[in-house]
Amino acid sequence: MQRYFLTTAIATQVGSQFALTGDPVHHWLKVMRAQVGDQAEFVTPSQQVVIGQLAAVTAEAAQVEVITVTMPQVELALSVTIACGVSKGDKTEQIVQRGTELGAANFVFFDSQYAVAKWAPNKRERKLARLAKIAQSAAEQSHRTVVPTVSYQSNLTTLVAQVPHDAGIVAWEESAKQGERGQLVKMLTKLQDKQRLLAIFGPEGGLTTTEVADLATVGVVAAGLGPRIMRAETAPMYLLSAVSFWQELV
Repeated sequence: MQRYFLTTAIATQVGSQFALTGDPVHHWLKVMRAQVGDQAEFVTPSQQVVIGQLAAVTAEAAQVEVITVTMPQVELALSVTIACGVSKGDKTEQIVQRGTELGAANFVFFDSQYAVAKWAPNKRERKLARLAKIAQSAAEQSHRTVVPTVSYQSNLTTLVAQVPHDAGIVAWEESAKQGERGQLVKMLTKLQDKQRLLAIFGPEGGLTTTEVADLATVGVVAAGLGPRIMRAETAPMYLLSAVSFWQELV
């Protein structure tokens, strides 16, 4: 069943109706060719999932009748912000799409010393807008009840200062090469539900020793993610999978 995210609150009593406008109504009616009587899922800002039935169509909106209302628990109990160095090609898109499917709460991209790619200031907003659309589409596809945010910070110092978090970890290839295996498990053991984890990953060229040392001074712990060295777009997925396993399957 198609899923859409609503940006404003609606009446959720069974039998009540609400007007669907904007991109969701265009997609449902024009792309999916919905007809009166068809149903779809609508996620409210309070994370309720409404099964709605198309009741009537006007020139600019659709009237949707509330059939059922649920509040499924599908989000990670730990709020994870994935912070990645800007990467070349479509790697940032892959990170947002797959990271959304795996439960990330937020994405932040940043410039770093070894980064090959750079986001020109005049193109930054357009890139963020595209990534936000990818996040929304992935959230709909994976039946989440929250769309992750996507933002940019010019450097790691500003990022750590601006992104709220209760704990921070940086995946560093040198830690993996040295056999470090305990920091991620230690952190996941310590963190409680509803707390916020900031997970930082370098671009293709990795992070410098100075960047990692600067992170350590503000409490961000360097960690290895097992004995293998992963690509920039793979490491965040490993961490999110580990969080999911720890919190949802153990």
